[in-house]
Amino acid sequence: MISLFESFAKNLKKYLIVYSIIALAIGWGLGIMYAPVAKDNTLIFKNLVTVFVFFMIYPMMVNLDLKEIPKMIRKPKAVGLSLIYNYAITPVIAFVLSYLFLHDAMLSLGFMLVMLMPVGSSSVGYTGIVKGSVETATIAQTISFLLIPVLTPLYLSFMTKGVAIPMMLILQSILLLIILPMILGILTRFAVIKFMGNNGLKKINSLLSTSTMLFMFGVIGLIFFMKGELLIQRWDILVDLSLVTLLYLGIMLPLTTFVDKKAGLSYKDHMGIVFLSTSKNNSTAVAIATMAFDPLVAIPAAVLPIFQMIILVVYIHLEKPIEKYFMKPKDEVLPLGENQKNEE
Repeated sequence: MISLFESFAKNLKKYLIVYSIIALAIGWGLGIMYAPVAKDNTLIFKNLVTVFVFFMIYPMMVNLDLKEIPKMIRKPKAVGLSLIYNYAITPVIAFVLSYLFLHDAMLSLGFMLVMLMPVGSSSVGYTGIVKGSVETATIAQTISFLLIPVLTPLYLSFMTKGVAIPMMLILQSILLLIILPMILGILTRFAVIKFMGNNGLKKINSLLSTSTMLFMFGVIGLIFFMKGELLIQRWDILVDLSLVTLLYLGIMLPLTTFVDKKAGLSYKDHMGIVFLSTSKNNSTAVAIATMAFDPLVAIPAAVLPIFQMIILVVYIHLEKPIEKYFMKPKDEVLPLGENQKNEE
Protein backbone atom coordinates (compact mmCIF):
# COMPACT_ATOMS: atom_id res chain seq x y z
CA MET A 1 0.00 0.00 0.00
CA ILE A 2 2.82 2.41 0.91
CA SER A 3 4.60 1.76 -2.39
CA LEU A 4 1.33 2.52 -4.22
CA PHE A 5 1.07 5.90 -2.50
CA GLU A 6 4.75 6.58 -3.25
CA SER A 7 4.30 6.01 -6.98
CA PHE A 8 1.04 8.00 -6.95
CA ALA A 9 2.73 10.89 -5.11
CA LYS A 10 5.64 10.87 -7.59
CA ASN A 11 3.18 11.01 -10.48
CA LEU A 12 1.30 13.92 -8.93
CA LYS A 13 4.55 15.83 -8.34
CA LYS A 14 5.88 15.10 -11.82
CA TYR A 15 2.74 16.39 -13.52
CA LEU A 16 1.74 18.95 -10.88
CA ILE A 17 1.27 21.73 -13.42
CA VAL A 18 -0.85 19.51 -15.67
CA TYR A 19 -3.11 18.37 -12.84
CA SER A 20 -3.44 21.93 -11.57
CA ILE A 21 -4.54 23.13 -15.01
CA ILE A 22 -7.02 20.23 -15.27
CA ALA A 23 -8.49 21.11 -11.84
CA LEU A 24 -8.70 24.75 -12.87
CA ALA A 25 -10.39 23.90 -16.18
CA ILE A 26 -12.93 21.54 -14.59
CA GLY A 27 -13.80 24.03 -11.86
CA TRP A 28 -14.04 26.90 -14.33
CA GLY A 29 -16.18 24.91 -16.77
CA LEU A 30 -18.59 23.77 -14.06
CA GLY A 31 -18.70 27.31 -12.68
CA ILE A 32 -19.87 28.61 -16.05
CA MET A 33 -22.41 25.80 -16.50
CA TYR A 34 -23.80 26.04 -12.98
CA ALA A 35 -23.27 29.72 -12.17
CA PRO A 36 -26.61 30.03 -10.27
CA VAL A 37 -25.62 27.11 -8.01
CA ALA A 38 -22.32 28.80 -7.18
CA LYS A 39 -24.04 32.12 -6.41
CA ASP A 40 -26.85 30.66 -4.31
CA ASN A 41 -24.52 28.49 -2.20
CA THR A 42 -21.53 30.75 -1.75
CA LEU A 43 -21.30 30.19 2.01
CA ILE A 44 -21.37 26.40 1.62
CA PHE A 45 -18.57 26.46 -0.96
CA LYS A 46 -16.50 28.92 1.09
CA ASN A 47 -16.73 26.58 4.07
CA LEU A 48 -15.81 23.64 1.85
CA VAL A 49 -12.69 25.50 0.69
CA THR A 50 -11.74 26.09 4.33
CA VAL A 51 -12.13 22.37 5.11
CA PHE A 52 -10.09 21.39 2.05
CA VAL A 53 -7.30 23.80 2.94
CA PHE A 54 -7.20 22.60 6.54
CA PHE A 55 -6.62 19.03 5.36
CA MET A 56 -4.12 20.28 2.81
CA ILE A 57 -2.01 22.15 5.37
CA TYR A 58 -2.23 19.65 8.24
CA PRO A 59 -0.14 16.94 6.47
CA MET A 60 2.53 19.56 5.70
CA MET A 61 2.74 20.42 9.38
CA VAL A 62 3.55 16.83 10.32
CA ASN A 63 6.93 17.40 8.67
CA LEU A 64 7.56 20.58 10.67
CA ASP A 65 10.45 19.73 12.98
CA LEU A 66 10.88 22.34 15.74
CA LYS A 67 14.20 20.74 16.70
CA GLU A 68 15.67 22.35 13.61
CA ILE A 69 15.31 25.87 14.99
CA PRO A 70 18.41 25.80 17.28
CA LYS A 71 20.45 24.70 14.27
CA MET A 72 20.04 28.21 12.86
CA ILE A 73 23.29 28.98 14.68
CA ARG A 74 25.07 26.88 12.06
CA LYS A 75 23.49 28.73 9.13
CA PRO A 76 22.83 32.28 10.37
CA LYS A 77 23.71 34.03 7.12
CA ALA A 78 21.57 31.84 4.84
CA VAL A 79 18.56 31.79 7.16
CA GLY A 80 18.88 35.52 7.83
CA LEU A 81 18.93 36.28 4.10
CA SER A 82 15.82 34.16 3.55
CA LEU A 83 13.97 36.17 6.21
CA ILE A 84 15.09 39.43 4.60
CA TYR A 85 13.89 38.25 1.18
CA ASN A 86 10.52 37.09 2.55
CA TYR A 87 9.68 39.83 5.00
CA ALA A 88 11.59 42.93 3.82
CA ILE A 89 12.20 42.81 0.06
CA THR A 90 9.17 40.84 -1.15
CA PRO A 91 6.53 43.11 0.48
CA VAL A 92 8.09 46.18 -1.15
CA ILE A 93 8.30 44.62 -4.62
CA ALA A 94 4.78 43.20 -4.29
CA PHE A 95 3.37 46.56 -3.22
CA VAL A 96 4.97 48.34 -6.19
CA LEU A 97 3.78 45.72 -8.70
CA SER A 98 0.30 45.76 -7.21
CA TYR A 99 0.15 49.55 -7.39
CA LEU A 100 1.32 49.61 -11.01
CA PHE A 101 -0.64 46.73 -12.52
CA LEU A 102 -3.56 45.68 -10.30
CA HIS A 103 -6.13 48.46 -10.13
CA ASP A 104 -8.94 46.33 -8.72
CA ALA A 105 -8.76 46.71 -4.93
CA MET A 106 -9.83 43.13 -4.20
CA LEU A 107 -7.33 41.62 -6.65
CA SER A 108 -4.60 43.84 -5.26
CA LEU A 109 -5.46 42.63 -1.76
CA GLY A 110 -5.40 39.01 -2.93
CA PHE A 111 -2.00 39.46 -4.58
CA MET A 112 -0.55 41.11 -1.47
CA LEU A 113 -1.96 38.33 0.70
CA VAL A 114 -0.21 35.70 -1.43
CA MET A 115 3.07 37.60 -1.39
CA LEU A 116 2.94 37.75 2.41
CA MET A 117 2.63 33.96 2.67
CA PRO A 118 6.19 32.66 2.15
CA VAL A 119 7.38 29.07 1.98
CA GLY A 120 5.66 27.25 -0.87
CA SER A 121 4.76 23.65 -0.04
CA SER A 122 7.17 22.29 -2.69
CA SER A 123 10.13 24.47 -1.69
CA VAL A 124 12.13 21.85 0.17
CA GLY A 125 11.33 19.33 -2.56
CA TYR A 126 12.81 21.66 -5.18
CA THR A 127 15.89 22.07 -2.99
CA GLY A 128 16.36 18.31 -2.89
CA ILE A 129 16.02 18.02 -6.68
CA VAL A 130 18.92 20.44 -7.30
CA LYS A 131 21.03 18.90 -4.49
CA GLY A 132 20.82 21.98 -2.32
CA SER A 133 21.12 22.00 1.47
CA VAL A 134 17.90 20.45 2.77
CA GLU A 135 19.04 21.25 6.32
CA THR A 136 19.24 24.98 5.49
CA ALA A 137 15.88 24.78 3.72
CA THR A 138 14.22 23.04 6.66
CA ILE A 139 15.54 25.52 9.23
CA ALA A 140 14.54 28.53 7.12
CA GLN A 141 11.15 27.00 6.35
CA THR A 142 10.35 26.39 10.01
CA ILE A 143 11.31 29.89 11.14
CA SER A 144 9.56 31.63 8.22
CA PHE A 145 6.37 29.69 8.80
CA LEU A 146 6.32 30.50 12.50
CA LEU A 147 6.54 34.22 11.65
CA ILE A 148 3.48 34.21 9.35
CA PRO A 149 0.85 34.56 12.13
CA VAL A 150 2.77 37.52 13.57
CA LEU A 151 3.93 39.49 10.53
CA THR A 152 1.25 38.90 7.88
CA PRO A 153 -1.58 40.71 9.74
CA LEU A 154 0.78 43.62 10.48
CA TYR A 155 1.74 44.01 6.82
CA LEU A 156 -1.85 43.72 5.61
CA SER A 157 -3.00 46.39 8.04
CA PHE A 158 -0.95 49.13 6.36
CA MET A 159 -0.03 47.85 2.87
CA THR A 160 -3.45 47.25 1.32
CA LYS A 161 -5.25 50.03 -0.50
CA GLY A 162 -8.93 50.93 -0.48
CA VAL A 163 -10.13 47.80 1.34
CA ALA A 164 -11.38 47.46 4.89
CA ILE A 165 -9.34 44.72 6.55
CA PRO A 166 -11.39 42.44 8.86
CA MET A 167 -8.47 41.86 11.17
CA MET A 168 -10.37 39.63 13.59
CA LEU A 169 -11.45 37.34 10.74
CA ILE A 170 -7.88 37.20 9.47
CA LEU A 171 -6.60 36.31 12.93
CA GLN A 172 -9.33 33.66 13.28
CA SER A 173 -8.41 32.15 9.90
CA ILE A 174 -4.71 32.12 10.82
CA LEU A 175 -5.61 30.41 14.09
CA LEU A 176 -7.78 27.83 12.31
CA LEU A 177 -5.64 27.25 9.23
CA ILE A 178 -2.06 27.71 10.46
CA ILE A 179 -1.76 27.49 14.23
CA LEU A 180 -4.26 24.64 14.78
CA PRO A 181 -2.88 22.45 11.94
CA MET A 182 0.62 23.24 13.24
CA ILE A 183 -0.26 22.03 16.75
CA LEU A 184 -2.00 18.91 15.41
CA GLY A 185 0.89 18.27 13.02
CA ILE A 186 3.47 18.49 15.82
CA LEU A 187 1.40 16.14 18.00
CA THR A 188 0.94 13.71 15.09
CA ARG A 189 4.67 13.78 14.37
CA PHE A 190 5.43 13.05 18.03
CA ALA A 191 2.95 10.15 18.10
CA VAL A 192 4.20 8.61 14.84
CA ILE A 193 7.85 8.77 15.93
CA LYS A 194 6.98 7.40 19.37
CA PHE A 195 5.05 4.37 18.08
CA MET A 196 6.57 3.84 14.61
CA GLY A 197 9.98 5.49 14.81
CA ASN A 198 11.60 7.80 12.26
CA ASN A 199 11.25 5.10 9.60
CA GLY A 200 7.50 5.11 10.19
CA LEU A 201 7.45 8.86 9.61
CA LYS A 202 9.33 8.41 6.34
CA LYS A 203 6.90 5.70 5.27
CA ILE A 204 3.83 7.90 5.67
CA ASN A 205 5.43 10.88 3.91
CA SER A 206 4.08 9.76 0.55
CA LEU A 207 0.57 9.53 2.03
CA LEU A 208 0.93 13.02 3.51
CA SER A 209 2.25 14.43 0.24
CA THR A 210 -0.54 12.81 -1.77
CA SER A 211 -3.18 14.17 0.60
CA THR A 212 -1.78 17.72 0.36
CA MET A 213 -1.74 17.71 -3.44
CA LEU A 214 -5.20 16.19 -3.86
CA PHE A 215 -6.79 18.73 -1.55
CA MET A 216 -4.85 21.48 -3.36
CA PHE A 217 -6.41 20.43 -6.68
CA GLY A 218 -9.81 20.48 -4.98
CA VAL A 219 -9.21 24.02 -3.71
CA ILE A 220 -8.18 25.27 -7.16
CA GLY A 221 -11.27 23.69 -8.71
CA LEU A 222 -13.59 25.16 -6.09
CA ILE A 223 -12.19 28.69 -6.39
CA PHE A 224 -12.68 28.72 -10.16
CA PHE A 225 -16.11 27.13 -9.80
CA MET A 226 -17.20 29.95 -7.50
CA LYS A 227 -15.93 32.67 -9.88
CA GLY A 228 -16.24 30.91 -13.24
CA GLU A 229 -18.75 33.31 -14.78
CA LEU A 230 -16.92 36.42 -13.56
CA LEU A 231 -13.61 35.24 -15.03
CA ILE A 232 -15.20 34.83 -18.46
CA GLN A 233 -16.37 38.42 -18.30
CA ARG A 234 -13.06 39.62 -16.80
CA TRP A 235 -10.46 37.47 -18.58
CA ASP A 236 -8.07 40.44 -18.27
CA ILE A 237 -7.71 39.52 -14.59
CA LEU A 238 -5.76 36.41 -15.56
CA VAL A 239 -3.53 38.42 -17.89
CA ASP A 240 -2.73 40.95 -15.17
CA LEU A 241 -1.99 38.23 -12.61
CA SER A 242 0.28 36.33 -14.97
CA LEU A 243 2.18 39.56 -15.70
CA VAL A 244 2.80 40.52 -12.06
CA THR A 245 3.82 36.94 -11.19
CA LEU A 246 6.34 36.80 -14.03
CA LEU A 247 7.70 40.23 -13.10
CA TYR A 248 8.02 39.31 -9.42
CA LEU A 249 9.92 36.08 -10.10
CA GLY A 250 11.88 37.78 -12.87
CA ILE A 251 13.15 40.24 -10.26
CA MET A 252 13.52 37.98 -7.21
CA LEU A 253 15.29 34.97 -8.73
CA PRO A 254 18.19 36.96 -10.26
CA LEU A 255 18.31 39.21 -7.18
CA THR A 256 18.59 36.34 -4.67
CA THR A 257 21.15 34.58 -6.86
CA PHE A 258 23.32 37.72 -7.11
CA VAL A 259 23.03 38.69 -3.44
CA ASP A 260 23.68 35.14 -2.19
CA LYS A 261 26.81 34.96 -4.34
CA LYS A 262 28.07 38.32 -3.07
CA ALA A 263 27.25 37.27 0.51
CA GLY A 264 29.53 34.26 0.14
CA LEU A 265 26.91 31.52 0.32
CA SER A 266 27.74 28.16 -1.19
CA TYR A 267 25.70 26.73 -4.04
CA LYS A 268 24.02 24.31 -1.62
CA ASP A 269 22.98 27.01 0.85
CA HIS A 270 21.75 29.23 -1.98
CA MET A 271 19.56 26.44 -3.30
CA GLY A 272 18.45 25.85 0.28
CA ILE A 273 16.82 29.28 0.50
CA VAL A 274 16.07 30.47 -3.05
CA PHE A 275 12.85 28.48 -3.45
CA LEU A 276 11.70 29.35 0.08
CA SER A 277 12.35 33.01 -0.69
CA THR A 278 10.47 33.18 -3.99
CA SER A 279 7.64 30.61 -3.92
CA LYS A 280 4.49 31.33 -1.92
CA ASN A 281 2.18 29.29 0.27
CA ASN A 282 -0.80 29.74 -2.02
CA SER A 283 -2.98 27.22 -0.21
CA THR A 284 -2.90 29.18 3.06
CA ALA A 285 -3.55 32.42 1.19
CA VAL A 286 -6.57 30.85 -0.55
CA ALA A 287 -8.08 29.78 2.74
CA ILE A 288 -7.60 33.12 4.50
CA ALA A 289 -8.88 35.01 1.45
CA THR A 290 -11.99 32.84 1.19
CA MET A 291 -12.71 32.85 4.91
CA ALA A 292 -12.11 36.54 5.60
CA PHE A 293 -12.95 38.16 2.25
CA ASP A 294 -14.80 37.65 -1.03
CA PRO A 295 -13.72 34.61 -3.12
CA LEU A 296 -12.42 37.07 -5.73
CA VAL A 297 -9.56 37.82 -3.31
CA ALA A 298 -8.61 34.13 -3.55
CA ILE A 299 -8.23 34.21 -7.36
CA PRO A 300 -4.56 35.36 -7.27
CA ALA A 301 -3.67 32.53 -4.88
CA ALA A 302 -5.44 30.01 -7.14
CA VAL A 303 -3.84 31.28 -10.37
CA LEU A 304 -0.30 32.17 -9.27
CA PRO A 305 0.86 28.58 -8.54
CA ILE A 306 0.62 27.70 -12.22
CA PHE A 307 2.97 30.46 -13.35
CA GLN A 308 5.09 30.08 -10.22
CA MET A 309 5.73 26.39 -10.89
CA ILE A 310 6.64 26.99 -14.54
CA ILE A 311 9.25 29.64 -13.70
CA LEU A 312 10.72 27.66 -10.80
CA VAL A 313 11.00 24.53 -12.95
CA VAL A 314 12.95 26.63 -15.50
CA TYR A 315 15.25 27.76 -12.66
CA ILE A 316 15.72 24.11 -11.63
CA HIS A 317 16.85 23.27 -15.17
CA LEU A 318 19.50 26.01 -14.86
CA GLU A 319 21.14 24.25 -11.90
CA LYS A 320 24.42 23.52 -13.73
CA PRO A 321 25.23 27.09 -14.82
CA ILE A 322 24.07 28.34 -11.39
CA GLU A 323 26.37 25.85 -9.65
CA LYS A 324 29.23 27.04 -11.86
CA TYR A 325 28.38 30.66 -10.99
CA PHE A 326 28.73 29.88 -7.27
CA MET A 327 32.06 28.07 -7.69
CA LYS A 328 35.06 29.81 -6.19
CA PRO A 329 38.11 30.06 -8.48
CA LYS A 330 40.00 27.37 -6.56
CA ASP A 331 37.01 24.98 -6.80
CA GLU A 332 37.14 24.94 -10.59
CA VAL A 333 40.59 23.36 -10.73
CA LEU A 334 40.11 20.80 -7.98
CA PRO A 335 39.02 17.22 -8.73
CA LEU A 336 35.36 16.45 -8.04
CA GLY A 337 36.22 14.39 -4.95
CA GLU A 338 38.16 17.27 -3.44
CA ASN A 339 35.24 19.65 -4.03
CA GLN A 340 32.94 17.34 -2.17
CA LYS A 341 35.39 17.07 0.75
CA ASN A 342 35.63 20.83 0.98
CA GLU A 343 31.84 21.19 1.00
CA GLU A 344 31.60 18.69 3.81
